[in-house]
Amino acid sequence: MDSQIDHATARALLDWQIELGATDAICEQPINRYDLNDAPKTPAKSATAPVTEAPKVDAVAEARQVAENARDLASLQAAMAAFEHCELKRGARNLVFSDGNPQARVMIIGEAPGRDEDTQGKPFVGRAGQLLDKMLAAIDLDRHADKGEDAVYITNVLPWRPPQNRDPQPEEIAMLLPFVQRHVQLINPDLIVLMGNSSCQAGLGKRGITRLRGNWAEAYGKPALPMFHPAYLLRNPAAKREAWADLLELKARLWGTGK
Repeated sequence: MDSQIDHATARALLDWQIELGATDAICEQPINRYDLNDAPKTPAKSATAPVTEAPKVDAVAEARQVAENARDLASLQAAMAAFEHCELKRGARNLVFSDGNPQARVMIIGEAPGRDEDTQGKPFVGRAGQLLDKMLAAIDLDRHADKGEDAVYITNVLPWRPPQNRDPQPEEIAMLLPFVQRHVQLINPDLIVLMGNSSCQAGLGKRGITRLRGNWAEAYGKPALPMFHPAYLLRNPAAKREAWADLLELKARLWGTGK
């Protein structure tokens, strides 16, 4: 069958399509709609606007700002609870803020909560915490003492438990460091104990607790004594000898008889 049509017929067909509502010729060549499956496919252009990435948030700068705005311990705790940029918060049960007497002369800064701490919402309440209480009692200190001179105040670098009790990561320490700094300012202790490598990393900017322990340094503008973490002592009982020497050094410095 001859597929050619004359001019009059083609004009009549075109007029008929215009009467049906056709207004534009989309393609230069006609398309057989029955052969679409065999036709080469071209990607369709998206009708939506291009997606633009949200600007990245400087979590450290935001932490610094909200921490500096905290005027007391209650507002600092509320600011930490509202801070949404640390992923550890997603998997933790509780914010572990602090324990002890805010009037204490000694402030202990640990590393991060464990399972028991995450459950109870207080630092150093598991086996390591029980050992810590015994260590403090040996030099006449108690987290529950009413008098500031006999008490300690305890917190951690991280307020949320890391998964599987892993060590705090450098970016997590950097992100939450402004809260620790403000915490120290509000407590204003005479002495600080840095317990463990992560605490030394946050307060001194260096690690190596075996080398650092027992040597006074300065952290957060205060005299600071690095010590073995009680959890380390539970795994390495032989290190309790060095820990006892550090406790005696802390006691001597606290009462003005140390170096």
